[in-house]
Amino acid sequence: MVTRTHKKLLIALLASTTTVLIAPSVFAAPVVLELDYEIPVQQTQVAFVPFAGDSVLSPIILNDLSRTELTVTNKNLPQQPRSSSELAGTLPVWQQLGIPYLVVGSTRTERSKIVTDYEVIDVKTGRVIEGKQSLSSDKDTSSMRYAGHVIADKVYELITGTAGDFSGRIAYIEESGRGKDKVSYLKVMDADGENARTITEVKGSIFSPSWSPDASRIAYALQRDKSYPLIYVQNVSGGAANVITPFKGSNLSPSFSPDGSKILFSSSFEGSSHIYETSASGGTPRRLTNWPSSEVQPSYAPDGKSFVFVSDRAGFNKPQIYRYEFGSNRITKVSGSGYATSPQFSSDGKQIAFLSGRSAAIMNSNGAVTANLGNTGIDEAPSFSPNGKRVVYASTQGGKGVLTIKSLNGGQSFGKSGQGIIRSPVWSSNPK
Repeated sequence: MVTRTHKKLLIALLASTTTVLIAPSVFAAPVVLELDYEIPVQQTQVAFVPFAGDSVLSPIILNDLSRTELTVTNKNLPQQPRSSSELAGTLPVWQQLGIPYLVVGSTRTERSKIVTDYEVIDVKTGRVIEGKQSLSSDKDTSSMRYAGHVIADKVYELITGTAGDFSGRIAYIEESGRGKDKVSYLKVMDADGENARTITEVKGSIFSPSWSPDASRIAYALQRDKSYPLIYVQNVSGGAANVITPFKGSNLSPSFSPDGSKILFSSSFEGSSHIYETSASGGTPRRLTNWPSSEVQPSYAPDGKSFVFVSDRAGFNKPQIYRYEFGSNRITKVSGSGYATSPQFSSDGKQIAFLSGRSAAIMNSNGAVTANLGNTGIDEAPSFSPNGKRVVYASTQGGKGVLTIKSLNGGQSFGKSGQGIIRSPVWSSNPK
């Protein structure tokens, strides 16, 4: 959207010359007139000056911001200030560009740490939004990448008022081989598609990974050859995974409670599949659903007061999404008619990503479909980013798996290819 900012300039008209100068004039006794002029302003535009002394953080920050609805440039800027104090004398030059926001900063080494000081400046007023920001990080590549994402989160928040989603990570499954030779890898990558690493590698199938709220653990179902699927909890930092559902049945679809202390899952160890809740460290589960039909794919609401799940009680091959309320034990239908599975809430609880037939889709909490992302070739729902502005989902292109990160509000979408089939990507919250 383009608006226009009206400003008044003092124009000094000199009798001895036809040159027009911007006041204050260095010449004596000019004739001073007040004239209106207009500067076009792109309301989502940001000028980003690469940070002084840095070659690592700036490209990451620029890349992150460029994939949002913000229009970001680092080209053809009138100068390269490292701070607002360096900008003071030339602020009018920046104001004439019509760019509302300017990001400047610098890095320095302090006690074996890299310290980054940066500022987001409202160009119209020259005000530094919320003052100077500082971030300290280790010097290794992983820490520096994370620092770049954290700074991009903060810059986005200072400009838009909404927290960024760049420092959250994406867990996903990559498969190679088939049948008894299938090998599954649980992987984690940064939200820009880079820095992928394997958390665990198993011979068999991994299903439905789920992040803990603090992004330190991942729960997932694992089925080895000739065995039931069991649910494990794995620390992302490493170490052995712990089995929390050692039951003789299909134990699937774990979902962490908002405080990280409990896990919902579905299991058939008592006959038909029903929804259970257990401690995140394991123990005796509590059964929550009692319908004669099958209930699967539970997912906690962000406030922890309810969860959604899928049931075929409406008829064979007619799965629908329902909501269970903990306080009243009341169950209500959420989805409309048709085939609806794999529900997952956005972080504010206002949207639900799900699989509508063969299409990845999004509905509001009342069940009205608000976005249809189409058939991805893999029957899985998308997963929301921490701020709900983007989703990630798996698809296949040319026989290879692809992770697609799609903006829901006009930002740039992009894909990341894998070596094998890719399944079940899920976005973590931003680590605290």
